[in-house]
Amino acid sequence: MKENALAELTLRKYEKPFGLKERDLTKKVCLSLGLLQPGDSRDVVVDILMILKQASKEKKHLTSDEIKDLVISLRKKNNLELKGIAESNIRRQLKKLRDIFLVEKNANQYHVSEFSRFSDIFEEKIEKFYLANITQRVKEYLEEFDKI
Repeated sequence: MKENALAELTLRKYEKPFGLKERDLTKKVCLSLGLLQPGDSRDVVVDILMILKQASKEKKHLTSDEIKDLVISLRKKNNLELKGIAESNIRRQLKKLRDIFLVEKNANQYHVSEFSRFSDIFEEKIEKFYLANITQRVKEYLEEFDKI
């Protein structure tokens, strides 16, 4: 029997969002969705999500190279260390965003899924589909566990 999970989702509950600046709010979104671990110093996923959100407003597709360049500019603008900006890490963070259906990739270009609102993506793709699927399988295991 394999021990590899078919799906995994981490969700965290924080205080209500009130008066947060854009980067702080984006960081809480990343923490809430399990894209970032509490205390992580390498938080480049925050910058990537901010960039993709802005590009989504313009219905713009971006390559990983464009995203990397924009991340560097954004981190410099905010006086942040240039940690985690290697091309491989940018692609790894984009994969995490794709794995939870927030971002799509077409012809090596990335964009927010269907240029939708993030709350809509969460409800339709994560809550109703992904989480429901995981919850159902956990219930199946619990039902089998109850039999022994």
